Amino acid sequence: MTYNIFPCDCVDAMRHLMEAESVDSIVTDPPYELTSIVKRFGKAGSAPAQHGTDGAFARASRGFMGQTWDGSGIAFSVEMWAEAYRVLKPGGYLLAFSGSRTYHRMVCAIEDAGFEIRDQIMWLYGSGFPKSLDVSKAIDKAAGAEREIIGTERNFGASKAADGKNAFGDYAGQWNVTTPATDDARQWQGWGTALKPAHEPIVVARKPLAERTVAANVLRYGTGAINIDGCRVGSEGGTPLCASHLKSETTSVGGYLNAQAGEPVPGMGRFPANVIHDGSDEVIAAFPNTAGDSGNAARFFYAAKASKADRDEGLEHLKTATPEQLTGRIAGSAGLVMEGGKANPYAGTTGQVPRANIHPTVKPTNLMRYLCRLVTPPGGTVFDPFTGSGSTGKAAILEGFQFIGCEMTPEYVPIATARLDNAVNTRNTAQS
Repeated sequence: MTYNIFPCDCVDAMRHLMEAESVDSIVTDPPYELTSIVKRFGKAGSAPAQHGTDGAFARASRGFMGQTWDGSGIAFSVEMWAEAYRVLKPGGYLLAFSGSRTYHRMVCAIEDAGFEIRDQIMWLYGSGFPKSLDVSKAIDKAAGAEREIIGTERNFGASKAADGKNAFGDYAGQWNVTTPATDDARQWQGWGTALKPAHEPIVVARKPLAERTVAANVLRYGTGAINIDGCRVGSEGGTPLCASHLKSETTSVGGYLNAQAGEPVPGMGRFPANVIHDGSDEVIAAFPNTAGDSGNAARFFYAAKASKADRDEGLEHLKTATPEQLTGRIAGSAGLVMEGGKANPYAGTTGQVPRANIHPTVKPTNLMRYLCRLVTPPGGTVFDPFTGSGSTGKAAILEGFQFIGCEMTPEYVPIATARLDNAVNTRNTAQS
């Protein structure tokens, strides 16, 4: 398998380094634009805030988890998606993640660039933390009123070793349960400002066919259809019937695979749906139990379970990340303790679980393998204009595809390169 990562802006790379109709699919995780450039800097094209005496202005102007690349507006750029349209073969599919709050803006830009919006895949997960303001606490704090502590509660995701404090002065691994101190605070006890995040939408878009029919387009370009049988779901908890083309994975899964060909037995397995979940207890509990003794309905949908070591696999030689690299925040600010690879919103700087992959939004390899396999023809080329730490590229290589990526943040390029090199070695070893 081969890959190429352009270490530059994706628009420049597509426009000057990539030929028209040169890739078979686009699978990408663009910036979610959770804080717009207008809100952060005043107007489109404004310069980022200066550092100042203590960096407060610069930190306040950053986007998601302190990252300046989140909020540039690139995911809403018709010009950028038009370049993606140009390099994609006719009938080729585009899968792009977004945030639940900003998805509509990205999809409108994709549609305006000429793509057909075919569907939306909903990725459900149980690991999200609510970033909600406690209105009652905020009212008392503004009034200068001290609240009485009546107990404590633990944060399920917090490190037990943590002893830093959050914005309200509570300990990182647990927080104080307090009672309102003022009448106004009592009136608004239990009110907040946000829901717990539990899904991310993925747009399913397609470049229009160049031929009159899908069949004709597939025969000419190899694109225009999606791999249904390669992504069917078995009965064992959302297990994919055809996990990959690797020798080590072409054996029977739930008794439904042809061990010689690695293909699903005709008539077996469920049609892939536009819902994917992570197999977590929280998500499983949201699905109903089916009639009789058949089990939970979550088994009808693909479960893209992630390995705990997934994000750092192949990065053993790289320097361990610092808290500042992980989040873009200075030491002493809330949210720096890591537990199981997830950011802890209540934590201080101690108790951090070291890791080499400093990218804050690494997608599970199993999820990205499934998506690449769904929309890419055998031996095809997957393109990711927002490569980050290389999750799409790693998945594409493990699935037997070629990969092209772009990444403009210099510190992410060696991480992505190392992960892709490791994927190439893994696949070569499996085939030998």
